Amino acid sequence: MNTVEAPVAPAVEDRWPMLEEAPTGLVTRGAAAAAATLFRTATKRLGISVSEDGSPADIVLHRPEEFYARISRHGLIGFGEAYLTGAWDAPELGETLTVLCRDIRDLLPGWAQKAGAVYERRRGAADLNTPENAREHIGHHYDLSNDLFALFLDPTMSYSSALFSSLPSTEDLAIAQHRKIDRILDEAEVGPGTRLLEIGTGWGELALRAAARGAQVTTVTLSVEQADLARRRIGAAGLAHRVDVELRDYRAVDGTYDAVVSVEMIEAVGARFWPVYFAKIDEVLAPGGTAVIQAITMPHDRMLATRNLETWITKYIFPGGLLPSTEAIAGATEEHTRLRMRSRLSFGPHYAETLRRWDTAVRDRADEVRSLGFDETFLRMWHFYLEYSRAGFAAGYIDVQQLTFTRDEAR
Repeated sequence: MNTVEAPVAPAVEDRWPMLEEAPTGLVTRGAAAAAATLFRTATKRLGISVSEDGSPADIVLHRPEEFYARISRHGLIGFGEAYLTGAWDAPELGETLTVLCRDIRDLLPGWAQKAGAVYERRRGAADLNTPENAREHIGHHYDLSNDLFALFLDPTMSYSSALFSSLPSTEDLAIAQHRKIDRILDEAEVGPGTRLLEIGTGWGELALRAAARGAQVTTVTLSVEQADLARRRIGAAGLAHRVDVELRDYRAVDGTYDAVVSVEMIEAVGARFWPVYFAKIDEVLAPGGTAVIQAITMPHDRMLATRNLETWITKYIFPGGLLPSTEAIAGATEEHTRLRMRSRLSFGPHYAETLRRWDTAVRDRADEVRSLGFDETFLRMWHFYLEYSRAGFAAGYIDVQQLTFTRDEAR
């Protein structure tokens, strides 16, 4: 096992405003002591070794007092924040998080989960993906820097799960990304003359491949950076006459389309607007048309339990985000639209492999990330985000699915 040197704690002025100082005080000390006991019990039961003296272990606590104070006050958010500040490390972060994720429902005894609920932060109005908030939420992540994303994504600039021919795989990531895209286009029956609407442009690869099939594509996004690069890529391919990239909210889309596709966009919609999202697809879909969405999903009970709570991911990575459940998607379409799910493909392990490759690329090119102006705290945040996400898919706690819908024209 590799040893991990203690990182230097970032100076206060270098921390992001949302990264608060570790809580202190008499109450915190008592809560931290209880958290330490619970943490040691849980990790021992799971076979995860923990070191507080710098010796090799699965989890190395560089500043135990800060670590326990943060998790006692803010639970999983505090766990992630303690990683950002360098209070702890893990030589094999993804593997360790996967073990924890497999046991996430029973990681703490029931009484401890109820006690922790006292400190859970509920989402406010600013987290709702209203038309006013949605552009800011999207910009928070997707407008960070096209150059940053280009450092770790494959040449297709696809920022969603690839679909490999088999796992484990040494297949080129770009080939697996094209397989994912082509399956979506095949399901949607996209070919010459197809009027295609894409909700969520990304950096334009799906629109490029659809246009190359002869489709006429309208693709909408709220990311200024993504729209700019997508237009340039489409123009360079000589396909600008077939693709219209619009900086527009999905709710403002009009027209009629033979097919509608949307890749990992629903996660940025929010539960309140899922009926609106699907109703818009239903509204613009031509008779006999097909809609295909690729969605990251979570178990229905966990979605219900966490949908109104702030999480580490919503605080630092995707403000306003929420993973739907398959049941929630079916409920929204059946109650509010004429859309009916025709088929679905589940391929969560493929996302775990995709994320592993992205994380490796970021770490291999860390100096280039720094050269773009991103600091060490950002690098730790991004590593934790990618490995935290990978753990969810590897453990089977979250999934990614391609869902195909047709419309019940009798309704």
